[in-house]
Formats: sequence, C-alpha cells, structure tokens
Amino acid sequence: MKVISGFTLITKIDALTVFFFVSAVHTETSFRANIELVSEHSRIFSGERARLRCSIPDVHRSNWTYLWFRGSEELSQTGEELNLWNTKVQESGKYYCQGTRNTKVGKIRTQQSVPVELKVDGGWAILQVPRHPQLVGSTLEVTCRVRRNPRLEEIILYKDGVEVMRQNGHKPDFYLTNLSLEDLGVYSCRASWDVRRQTLSVISAGTHVQILEVLSQPILEIIPNYDTQLKRMKLTCHVQYNAPAPAPPIDFYFYKNNRRLGPATSDNYNLVKQTPGLYSCKARVPQLDLSKSSEPKNFGLRGILNLIYPSICFSLISRKLPNELIVGNI
Repeated sequence: MKVISGFTLITKIDALTVFFFVSAVHTETSFRANIELVSEHSRIFSGERARLRCSIPDVHRSNWTYLWFRGSEELSQTGEELNLWNTKVQESGKYYCQGTRNTKVGKIRTQQSVPVELKVDGGWAILQVPRHPQLVGSTLEVTCRVRRNPRLEEIILYKDGVEVMRQNGHKPDFYLTNLSLEDLGVYSCRASWDVRRQTLSVISAGTHVQILEVLSQPILEIIPNYDTQLKRMKLTCHVQYNAPAPAPPIDFYFYKNNRRLGPATSDNYNLVKQTPGLYSCKARVPQLDLSKSSEPKNFGLRGILNLIYPSICFSLISRKLPNELIVGNI
C-alpha cells in the first residue's frame, strides 16, 4: 500500500484488507422503519408516561437492533419499545426510530421512520384532540383534562380565542358534529373548580385541529408530447381522496370543450390527441355521492408551438398567424 499526494493507492489486496473495507461500509436498506405511539395521546402532562414502538417491515424476520432519536439526538435505548417514565417538558419533540443489524457484508440500516411528535405539557390543563385530521361531515370529540383530576364545575371550549361551547364540569368531553372547513382552527379549553370556597380556573394551551375534505377539488396537469409518435399528450387528474379504509372506488372523467373524452376510468390519467382546446377533469365517488371538477385549463396552438419550437419568438409567430389562432396556455 502506497500513499501518493495524499491519496492511498492499494497495490496489494489481501483478505484482511477486503474485510476491513467492506465492514466499514454502512448500507441503507430500501425499506423504512415504522414508528407508532402506543400510549393513547400525543400531548401529556409532565410526570406521565409515554410509550413508542418501532417495527421493521422485514419479511425474513431478522434480528434487529433499534435506534431511537429525538430530533437529531440519538437516545441510549435500543429496544423495540421506547418507554419514557416521569416525563419532563424537555422531552417534548419529534421522535424517530431506525433498525440496524450485522450481516456478512457489514452493518445495514433501515431508512429512518417518519416522525411522531410528543408534547409534554407542564401546565394544569390539556385539550386532547384526535391525532389525525378529521373529515368534513364527521364528529370531532375533544377532552379537557386537568392535572390531578379535580371535580370540575364548568368547562368552556374556545376556537381561535372565541367561546364555542360551555357546559358543567361533570362532562369534560365536547362533541362538534357535522364538521366543515370552517371548523378549522386552534382550540383551547378553560376549566374551573372550587377549593375551600375559592374558585380556581386554568386554561390549556392552544391545539390545532385539522379538517380535510373527503374529496378535494381536482387539479388537471397537461403533459404535451408524451407520445411523439402518436402525437398524444397526457392528462393527469390530481386529487386528494381521504375516505377511511376500505375506501369506495373513485372514477375519473376527462373533458375537452365540455365534451367527455371516453368512458369513466379508475386511472387518474388519459392519453389524448394533442390538439388545442379547453380541458378539464372530474373525480367521482358514486357510493358516497361525491363529485368534484377541476378548473378548466386552456391548451392552445401557441402552447403547442412553443413546446415544439421553443426557440421561435412569439413575436414571429404572431406575425405569421391570425389573431384568432393565437391562444395561450393557462
């Protein structure tokens, strides 16, 4: 082995050199670790316990060691579960996990999991809301928890600082029925109780409640020159479909100048002849009686020429084409 100008040149390779070189390489697998919060809520009082679990989607059921992270900090625990006892406010943060194991070619690691956020509250009140976004039309249940569980007299629910509901303290749960997008916001609660002829009152920190439509408004994407031999372009109907599993099937329709281009399809794309026109798409869920259409998108002659001959100046095109043929892309 020689060193030339700061570079190492291996002139002789033996088994030990190969073993050292290979074992020093950390390989990352193509699959990702999964993390879940085993304890019921992601927002807890300081002093309470939280449990997280890591799993590896390995069909061979190999033996893995688990790495745990809070933010960029690697934690000392290496088991499948991470137990946080007597939690402190400083333990709030985004938690990740990752699997690692030794193989004949060295250590391999899974991709790091998506994060799970844990919030440890040092105050007296917590408004507990569902971890996942709620859907339009559903019912939202929130609970106003107070440290040490005193016998409450009154609880008030606020949205963006404005009172929404008020009820006696025997029922700490609030129910918001038939949700709409107007119910999006930051919610908090105030709880009151009596101690020795004195009324105590505490208010929780704000908690964001996210509400999603079951079916969002589609967005049409036009990809010209997708098939140059057949002179076709690709229409793609992008939509967010949030129905809980098992979700009913969704159908897609494509239109040119308000005329349907073929039958409904389960695919969100269609290949059509590349011609000028006003294009749109529609997503429909028959079983839920839901249907939404995209905004129309103009694909014109000017757009086609610009894509085929990008070096041609528009001023040159405008001199050679009648005004009624010069239609731009929107």
